[in-house]
Amino acid sequence: MPQFEPSIFSPLLVWLVLTFGALYLLMSKFALPKVAAIIDARAERIEGNLAKAEAIRAEAAGVLAAYEKAIADAKAAAQAEIAKAQAQIAADTAKREAEFAKRLAIQTEAAEASIKATKAEALAQVKSIATDLAGGIAAKLTGAGIDAAAAGAAVDAALKERA
Repeated sequence: MPQFEPSIFSPLLVWLVLTFGALYLLMSKFALPKVAAIIDARAERIEGNLAKAEAIRAEAAGVLAAYEKAIADAKAAAQAEIAKAQAQIAADTAKREAEFAKRLAIQTEAAEASIKATKAEALAQVKSIATDLAGGIAAKLTGAGIDAAAAGAAVDAALKERA
């Protein structure tokens, strides 16, 4: 192998240095700046994406806060509407109960008046029946006829004693 001959080491070393230098110059002038530009562009794109992600995260947090506020406001409005409806229902119920109580009182008064009238009528009929009965009983017991006025006076006296 010619590489291992000591007589040609010098020219091989010279060609090695020249080739290395040429490759180094070509790489440093053409290839490495392109690679550096690509790496810088990628780093900038990554930073831009991170900034966009942070902005989107902040925007999402704002949207979430607005959503939660809207939900809280909607719940508060719903509670207010429920309270308003309950108050309206309570007022309507109280009004209907008052109207019902008023109608019931009127009906009760009418029924009591009807009962009083019926009672008075019944008492009047009882008085006439009692007068007839008292006259009939007195006639059977004594054998003499009693006039209706005297029997009526006796019944009136008995009713006054009971009242």
